[in-house]
Amino acid sequence: MHMRLDCDAKSTSLLVANHFYEISSMRSVLNIKAILGALAVAFVLLCVTLAYILWIQPAASLPSLRPASAALTVIPAPTSTPRYVAPTLTLLPPTLAASPTPLPGAFALGVYVQISGTAGQGLHLRAQPGLSNAPQFLGYDAEVYQITGGPQQADGFTWWYLTAPYDQARSGWAVQDYLSVIPSP
Repeated sequence: MHMRLDCDAKSTSLLVANHFYEISSMRSVLNIKAILGALAVAFVLLCVTLAYILWIQPAASLPSLRPASAALTVIPAPTSTPRYVAPTLTLLPPTLAASPTPLPGAFALGVYVQISGTAGQGLHLRAQPGLSNAPQFLGYDAEVYQITGGPQQADGFTWWYLTAPYDQARSGWAVQDYLSVIPSP
């Protein structure tokens, strides 16, 4: 229902009459008899529902009120008490007298050396000290070895037994003249 501002008095009175008609028709539907009837139906439905719940439906079994039994298993906790273990006596082998630390640049057992001064020809490492013994292999310039034996004198040279730190099979006697002492790696 819309009201227009420019309407005349006749149309305004017609609108007001329609509004009162709608309210009066609604009153005829919502009279006291209809309201009481709806309340009666609701009451009957409520009574039927309660009767069903309380008397007709079989009673659900209620839990028994006796105390429940509990099974309890006790697990012993680990303890931190160590068991006593008797000490065992271990005999250490006798140690040899410590060799004096060699001077820097001096040839001695345990010192690292590098082959040098062969002009690219390499240095023959032999099974025994001396030029008459057959070479086992050729050591190249700048190759590093550790002195593990010697010194021995043969054929006018000082000979040292060398072992490659990366391969124990590369070992043999070499002349000191073609070796240079280097710092330990």
